[in-house]
Amino acid sequence: MDKPHSPSCERNREPILAVLRDYLPDCRRLLEIGSGTGQHAVYFAAEFPHLVWQGSDLADNLPGIRAWLAEAGLANTPVPLELDVTGAWPSGPFDALFSANTLHIMPWSGVEALFRGLPAVLAPGARVIVYGPFNYGGRYTSDSNAAFDEWLKARGAHQGIRDFEAVDALARSAGLSLLEDRAMPANNRCLVWRAPD
Repeated sequence: MDKPHSPSCERNREPILAVLRDYLPDCRRLLEIGSGTGQHAVYFAAEFPHLVWQGSDLADNLPGIRAWLAEAGLANTPVPLELDVTGAWPSGPFDALFSANTLHIMPWSGVEALFRGLPAVLAPGARVIVYGPFNYGGRYTSDSNAAFDEWLKARGAHQGIRDFEAVDALARSAGLSLLEDRAMPANNRCLVWRAPD
């Protein structure tokens, strides 16, 4: 099959890698939620050969992810898992979790389910790293994010840029503490939380 391709993955992988280098050096097993095309999985797994990068996504996306993983042939990328955050989760523990450009695609009930599921699969002190656009104080951070949000909601009423404060409240309810909220290119953010020890 032709591999799926996301131009945004090519654009954002270097800035995200800079964040991951700060938080993943001592991690050994990572769960990626919403691996999408699989491009992030192969790029980041190659950069962290000591780390098992476990991709996951909805069933429809798995063939494309498998195609990227097969071409790369990396030893630290197991077969991607089917994962709907509102259903059954894989067995942990994972000492890191990564998700990019997912919270604004899934319904809010899915965002709630994602954070609700974390305590059961995270190891003590695990890092949770989420990349994407966020609003602050209920406001867009840029005109481009406002336009993007309008586009998302036209695609599906359940989609939309999430409020940082609401997402952080879910993280705190899961026992996570915010380590960093880093500004990224194109009006995106990288949020990093830590699970309790």
